[in-house]
Amino acid sequence: MYHVAIIGGGVVGGMIARTLSAYQLRVCILEKAHDVAAGASSANSAIVHAGFDAKEGSLKAKLNVRGSLLMEGVCRELGVKYRNNGSLVIGFHEEDRKVLEELLRRGNANGVQGLRILEREELFALEPNLSHDVLCALHAPTGSIVCPYELTIASIGNAMDNGVDLKLDFEACAIEDTGDRYTVRAKSGDKIEAEYVINAAGIYSDAIARMVGDDSFTVHARRGEYILLDKECGSMLSHTVFRTPSKMGKGILVSPTVDGNLITGPTSVDIEDKEDHATTAEGLASVIQQSNENTVGVPFGKSITSFCGLRAVGSTGDFIINSPRPRFVNVAGIESPGLSSAPAIAEYVLELLQSIGLKTEKNPNFNPHRAAMHAFREASIEEKNAIIQKDPSYGHIICRCETVSEGEILNAIRQNPRPRDLDGVKRRTRAQMGRCQGGFCSPYIVELLAKELGIPYEEVTKFGGDSRINLGRIKEEINDEAN
Repeated sequence: MYHVAIIGGGVVGGMIARTLSAYQLRVCILEKAHDVAAGASSANSAIVHAGFDAKEGSLKAKLNVRGSLLMEGVCRELGVKYRNNGSLVIGFHEEDRKVLEELLRRGNANGVQGLRILEREELFALEPNLSHDVLCALHAPTGSIVCPYELTIASIGNAMDNGVDLKLDFEACAIEDTGDRYTVRAKSGDKIEAEYVINAAGIYSDAIARMVGDDSFTVHARRGEYILLDKECGSMLSHTVFRTPSKMGKGILVSPTVDGNLITGPTSVDIEDKEDHATTAEGLASVIQQSNENTVGVPFGKSITSFCGLRAVGSTGDFIINSPRPRFVNVAGIESPGLSSAPAIAEYVLELLQSIGLKTEKNPNFNPHRAAMHAFREASIEEKNAIIQKDPSYGHIICRCETVSEGEILNAIRQNPRPRDLDGVKRRTRAQMGRCQGGFCSPYIVELLAKELGIPYEEVTKFGGDSRINLGRIKEEINDEAN
């Protein structure tokens, strides 16, 4: 039996698990997908917001500002890429200026440091590629960028290295309270028992809450479509550039990424289908139009992919973090700024668990550090040669677009949490993320996965389930016919 079961293997669940692994507790993560970071944590803007947008006094405001302060240190411990690039909220007319002044007032009330409004001359000195129609902007120097799926994988991997269990393909369908413990049952027939349950199930967190009789909130999906451009476009901007926000969110942004690309998006459309990750012609056209309104000359001809993420929008307008039943904690409605707030959410949940009875004793063997997944790529030529001398697989480049070696892929497959499909390897190594989008390297990665996992080549999938890459072996079939 576990002390704590966490339902949801996204960045929030991962951060909570890592925080709990610093104590002498038996903890497990229950994730319905084939891998961690498969939901909202795999498809978002990757922005660490400064904290000026959320209404003062809200959980969003408190946890955003605290999370932003914690993020750099967390990323350093976990070997995750982090860049303090600052953000700009641009305005085009005097009505926008009024909104920016309100954001400035709110940000100051929330405790955000360094906020100020820039006029045209200073603004264009910072970002010469902004639209010539921009009048002013709110500058937030504490705004930053990370890689959301890298952060999720690293936090869960670090938690597992410190003793946390991960159960994948575990889709919770029922939760029973037997008085001193909960039994969580999966659709597969598996079950676990835990004294405490944390509901961090993203867009399905309302369904999980109803399993224990809590129907106090609902969660719906909000579609956000993005376009990702080639690395040669990443230097077009240094800051993350937002439009003046509306009631549907922060609007279309244009931003560099920590990996050197340029990202644009997201759209913001409420939908009923919580599994609809399709991009639309209308949505992508909106991204292109508004990006070109924000900046001059975004080279969309150099786009390498588009994708859609779904945000978990709660019915209360704020993060929902409470304990509606004994030993059960909701961590729901974690939309933007959820990524920014994740380290602080983990702190907050720990305090809540302690307040409702969880006994915590420090784990003397807790190690908060994890080696960076991108260490080889960032090493000097001399360091790379030394690594290759010890392990020649690092000298064999599998992904030419992102210069990812066989050694890096094998290392990713062999460490917690182990990937079991192509998308899992992609999220850990960036192999398949370049210009060809896996056109050349995928067959080699399938070979490595099959060998390491001990499964037939044709059983390797793209993202689990029925997403098989290969249906069979044509050569063997031809030989059979010849015989």
